[in-house]
Amino acid sequence: MKVSDYIKEGLKNFVEGEAEGKQGAYSEGVHKVTVFVKFKDGKVVDCKFNSTKRCKKLLAITDYMCELLKETGNPPTVEELLSKFPEEKEKEKMENRAKIALNALKNALS
Repeated sequence: MKVSDYIKEGLKNFVEGEAEGKQGAYSEGVHKVTVFVKFKDGKVVDCKFNSTKRCKKLLAITDYMCELLKETGNPPTVEELLSKFPEEKEKEKMENRAKIALNALKNALS
């Protein structure tokens, strides 16, 4: 899947402003993402995020990361995140955006 196709389907976990849950933020250069993880009985029940809208790759990867976290309850790996977007050509940029999203998640979970 391409990032543009993922975004056309709609971001399921993007919020304007803030959301309920434990918050973790991370920024690198112009890229900034904040993740909100909601727990119930020690298990992840929801994940939302807010991000700068200028980078579609970061939006798509972070949205997919929230989906995986809600499904499995465990933080995904960089490889798991990138496996959703094999058609993207800029592999290095995709890997960088995945690491930004995962760092924000790590901050929310710590």
